[in-house]
Amino acid sequence: MASVAQAGRPVRRSTDRGAWFLVLPALIPILVLSVAPLLYGILLAFTDAQSGRTQATQWISGLNFQDLLHDTLFWESFRIGLLWAVGVTVPQFLLALGLALLLNEDLRLRWLARALAIVPWAMPEVVVGVMWRLVYNPDAGVLNETLRDLGLGDGRDWLSGLATALPAVVVVGVWAGMPQTTVALLAGLQNTPRELHEAAAVDGAGAWRRFRTVTWPALRPIALAITALNLIWNFNSFALVYVLTNGGPGGRTRLPMLFAYEEAFRYGQFGYAAAMGCVMVAVISVLLALFLVGRLSGGDEA
Repeated sequence: MASVAQAGRPVRRSTDRGAWFLVLPALIPILVLSVAPLLYGILLAFTDAQSGRTQATQWISGLNFQDLLHDTLFWESFRIGLLWAVGVTVPQFLLALGLALLLNEDLRLRWLARALAIVPWAMPEVVVGVMWRLVYNPDAGVLNETLRDLGLGDGRDWLSGLATALPAVVVVGVWAGMPQTTVALLAGLQNTPRELHEAAAVDGAGAWRRFRTVTWPALRPIALAITALNLIWNFNSFALVYVLTNGGPGGRTRLPMLFAYEEAFRYGQFGYAAAMGCVMVAVISVLLALFLVGRLSGGDEA
């Protein structure tokens, strides 16, 4: 028996070693491209690193974070970032849910509608930004031309107005991000057994009651996951807003990522920008923790 147990140990060790070799091709890029830059950014946040500096970079402990606490411009951008993230995520989910319910029905040319619904998802954010800049163009944009044709005024400069810039950018964010939410919800709808809907209909349940008692319980885990991911992705948005407004006018659309980018690559304050990045990582970590707690508690209820 002892010889059998001893003979089994090398086999298990070799199996574990083989599993590590299988994992390494996926683990190395994560360590090199994600974990290492994150650790370097955290380290940089505690230094006075600047571009064009002739002196050696010095360790300044938490001085960047102390300055950040009193930086009203950063916290204003943080507030704008939260408004942007929530303002995009909520209507994005509601519209995607309605579209997914519609595309789940047995409609004519449903395949074409599904293909068209994911077109914005296939477009790069830079292309989306340029396209919508043309739509919002104050002189020859489609939106202003339509308003003039309907007799609703001469139009306005949507992306340069202090009151309209953020709502205009939010509309673009909703349009660009809705397809991925639609696809996730549609996949959940298709995995819901039709027999449950048929049984509820036989029992006299209306459309709203069937949605509340059959559809939504099946969609809830997917809805929570995609909403949490959308909130994080939207909070980290950069390219779309950068192309549309570059943070203007007057900082009304300056998201935290844009603020950190300007500090690092326009003003050369790499250490200070890294401290901003650490704050944003901390916020995202809190959001992920809340999501995981909600998922675990929801799993226990299920």
